[in-house]
Amino acid sequence: MITLSHYLVLAALLFALAVVGVFLNRKNVIVLLMAVELMLLAVNLNFVAFSHYLHDTAGQIFVFFILTVAAAESAIGLAILVVLFRNLSTINVDDLNSLKD
Repeated sequence: MITLSHYLVLAALLFALAVVGVFLNRKNVIVLLMAVELMLLAVNLNFVAFSHYLHDTAGQIFVFFILTVAAAESAIGLAILVVLFRNLSTINVDDLNSLKD
Protein backbone atom coordinates (compact mmCIF):
# COMPACT_ATOMS: atom_id res chain seq x y z
CA MET A 1 0.00 0.00 0.00
CA ILE A 2 1.38 3.39 -0.99
CA THR A 3 0.90 5.96 1.74
CA LEU A 4 1.13 9.73 1.84
CA SER A 5 4.69 9.57 3.14
CA HIS A 6 5.81 7.70 0.03
CA TYR A 7 4.51 10.50 -2.17
CA LEU A 8 6.09 13.15 0.02
CA VAL A 9 9.47 11.41 -0.01
CA LEU A 10 9.32 11.09 -3.80
CA ALA A 11 8.43 14.78 -4.14
CA ALA A 12 11.25 15.73 -1.78
CA LEU A 13 13.73 13.66 -3.81
CA LEU A 14 12.55 15.26 -7.06
CA PHE A 15 12.83 18.72 -5.55
CA ALA A 16 16.31 17.99 -4.15
CA LEU A 17 17.42 16.64 -7.53
CA ALA A 18 16.21 19.83 -9.18
CA VAL A 19 18.05 21.99 -6.64
CA VAL A 20 21.23 20.01 -7.27
CA GLY A 21 20.68 20.47 -11.00
CA VAL A 22 20.42 24.24 -10.57
CA PHE A 23 23.56 24.48 -8.45
CA LEU A 24 25.72 22.06 -10.44
CA ASN A 25 24.88 23.35 -13.90
CA ARG A 26 24.88 27.11 -14.11
CA LYS A 27 26.11 27.24 -17.69
CA ASN A 28 23.22 26.02 -19.82
CA VAL A 29 19.94 27.93 -19.67
CA ILE A 30 17.88 25.01 -20.98
CA VAL A 31 19.07 22.76 -18.16
CA LEU A 32 18.26 25.50 -15.64
CA LEU A 33 14.74 25.81 -17.01
CA MET A 34 14.29 22.03 -16.87
CA ALA A 35 15.44 21.99 -13.24
CA VAL A 36 12.97 24.74 -12.34
CA GLU A 37 10.18 22.79 -14.07
CA LEU A 38 11.18 19.69 -12.10
CA MET A 39 10.82 21.72 -8.90
CA LEU A 40 7.37 22.78 -9.99
CA LEU A 41 6.38 19.19 -10.73
CA ALA A 42 7.56 18.11 -7.28
CA VAL A 43 5.33 20.75 -5.72
CA ASN A 44 2.45 19.60 -7.92
CA LEU A 45 2.98 16.05 -6.71
CA ASN A 46 2.59 17.30 -3.15
CA PHE A 47 -0.65 19.03 -4.06
CA VAL A 48 -2.06 15.88 -5.65
CA ALA A 49 -0.90 13.65 -2.79
CA PHE A 50 -2.50 15.84 -0.13
CA SER A 51 -5.62 16.23 -2.24
CA HIS A 52 -5.97 12.46 -2.50
CA TYR A 53 -5.18 11.97 1.19
CA LEU A 54 -7.76 14.54 2.31
CA HIS A 55 -10.37 13.40 -0.27
CA ASP A 56 -10.64 16.91 -1.66
CA THR A 57 -10.37 17.74 -5.36
CA ALA A 58 -9.31 21.36 -4.82
CA GLY A 59 -5.61 20.45 -4.91
CA GLN A 60 -5.98 18.56 -8.15
CA ILE A 61 -7.87 21.42 -9.78
CA PHE A 62 -5.17 23.80 -8.58
CA VAL A 63 -2.54 21.58 -10.23
CA PHE A 64 -4.34 21.87 -13.58
CA PHE A 65 -4.10 25.66 -13.35
CA ILE A 66 -0.43 25.47 -12.36
CA LEU A 67 0.36 23.16 -15.28
CA THR A 68 -1.39 25.50 -17.69
CA VAL A 69 0.67 28.45 -16.51
CA ALA A 70 3.84 26.33 -16.55
CA ALA A 71 3.22 25.28 -20.15
CA ALA A 72 2.81 28.92 -21.21
CA GLU A 73 5.92 29.88 -19.25
CA SER A 74 7.95 27.11 -20.89
CA ALA A 75 6.81 28.10 -24.36
CA ILE A 76 7.73 31.75 -23.77
CA GLY A 77 11.05 30.80 -22.18
CA LEU A 78 12.02 28.56 -25.08
CA ALA A 79 11.00 31.24 -27.58
CA ILE A 80 13.26 33.74 -25.79
CA LEU A 81 16.09 31.20 -25.86
CA VAL A 82 15.66 30.67 -29.61
CA VAL A 83 15.89 34.43 -30.19
CA LEU A 84 18.97 34.66 -27.95
CA PHE A 85 20.63 31.79 -29.77
CA ARG A 86 19.95 33.41 -33.15
CA ASN A 87 21.43 36.73 -32.00
CA LEU A 88 24.36 35.55 -29.87
CA SER A 89 24.97 31.99 -31.17
CA THR A 90 25.13 30.75 -27.57
CA ILE A 91 22.86 29.97 -24.67
CA ASN A 92 25.52 29.95 -21.95
CA VAL A 93 24.55 31.96 -18.90
CA ASP A 94 27.98 33.58 -18.68
CA ASP A 95 27.68 34.95 -22.22
CA LEU A 96 24.26 36.48 -21.58
CA ASN A 97 25.78 39.27 -19.47
CA SER A 98 26.25 41.25 -22.68
CA LEU A 99 22.51 41.96 -22.60
CA LYS A 100 23.05 44.44 -19.75
CA ASP A 101 24.74 46.98 -22.02
